[in-house]
Amino acid sequence: MTDRAFDERDAAMSELLGIRSSIDNIDAALIHLLAERFKFTQQVGRLKAAHGLPPSDPDRERRQIARLRALAVDAHLDPAFAEKWFNFVVAEVIQHHEELAGEANGNAAGL
Repeated sequence: MTDRAFDERDAAMSELLGIRSSIDNIDAALIHLLAERFKFTQQVGRLKAAHGLPPSDPDRERRQIARLRALAVDAHLDPAFAEKWFNFVVAEVIQHHEELAGEANGNAAGL
């Protein structure tokens, strides 16, 4: 390998490390944002459980999917990916809401 090839490889590796550092920072921000999101969805779940509301809201979910798909298009992100992400998150949220509803029902039954 020539000195020029080594220099180009070193430059590429340096650039790669910089890009990966940016990706790592974005991943950390996403985790923190998801944690914040789940704090709010826990509030929603407690409110729903306290008032006997169903854990899921299919109408809102449909509106959110449409909104997020449009945002994805504007952001040049695959809207199908955005919908898959949302469905994954909502499944977790509904599970939490069902658990909270179960706890509320247990407390209401004097258990």
